[in-house]
Amino acid sequence: MDPFDDLLRGVRANGALFGGSVLSPPWALRFTGDAYLTLCVPLRGEGWIVPGGGGEPRRIRVGDGAIVRGPEPFVFTDDPASAARPELTRDIRCGEPGGRERGDGAADGRTVLMAGAYRVRGEVPRRLLRVLPPVVVVPDDGDCSGMRAYLEGQLAAVRPGRQIVVDRLLDWLLVCTLRDWFDRPEAARPAWYRALGDDAVGPALRAMHDEPGRPWTLASLAAEAGVSRSTFAKRFNDLLAEPPLAYLTDWRMALAADLLAEPGATIAGVARRVGYADAFGFSAAFKRVRGTSPSAHRAAVTAVPGEALSGSLVGVAAEVEQ
Repeated sequence: MDPFDDLLRGVRANGALFGGSVLSPPWALRFTGDAYLTLCVPLRGEGWIVPGGGGEPRRIRVGDGAIVRGPEPFVFTDDPASAARPELTRDIRCGEPGGRERGDGAADGRTVLMAGAYRVRGEVPRRLLRVLPPVVVVPDDGDCSGMRAYLEGQLAAVRPGRQIVVDRLLDWLLVCTLRDWFDRPEAARPAWYRALGDDAVGPALRAMHDEPGRPWTLASLAAEAGVSRSTFAKRFNDLLAEPPLAYLTDWRMALAADLLAEPGATIAGVARRVGYADAFGFSAAFKRVRGTSPSAHRAAVTAVPGEALSGSLVGVAAEVEQ
């Protein structure tokens, strides 16, 4: 386990709904629904993603994977100019199955977009969202061509188990797209991602995330990397701009914030899971880092209807004539 694994562990497709539209150009599909993360995969054709808030339009075509950071709505369109014309825009709300509308003519040149909107809840996955730009576009260099064809076939056919297959394929595409983005030179990779490849820091980072409840010390973390305490502490601070035990405390409190939202969670139980022998010491650390007590945090997150840690997904297969 490493930080990247942990950040994506709660982001999971569950029960995608599919709808289709065939529209004559000019066309624009406006995605709403307050999704924090939307995966866009063109299965055929191409179009433009116009992010909300005046962001720069990005072109995507077959062979690209795109991730749009929410929760602001965005538009998928044949031309950026079409996005500015309200009379051309059809809203697609994530969470509702789309209808089927056909324009005139054959759909031989259609664009088919698969979009999965993840309603990410919880502190741990949101740590990932904070390091993403508004729109990420990653070419797959042909590695996913077979997967795209298979995904389109699953959407077209009604077969037993289709729902589970599509959900897991979208999860796979999301993880691969994010990982490929962070490996690209233009990506502003977070410090923890860069540190994973460091011989002195990477092993200790993985150990913290594997066993957050273990009573870690500077010496035991340095032993994971096979270096002295002073060498480890300096290298860690150079790469992540904070001491190792400060990083560990921050990670434990982020994890605890999500654990407190689980049904039946107790403060003492969460304290033990994140490395504290008693609820008193844990509560003091939680309030110092998070600015609120564990009990107040638990009351706040459990009062939100539908609050959950696992990401949910609603997919829209949009077919548009070119």
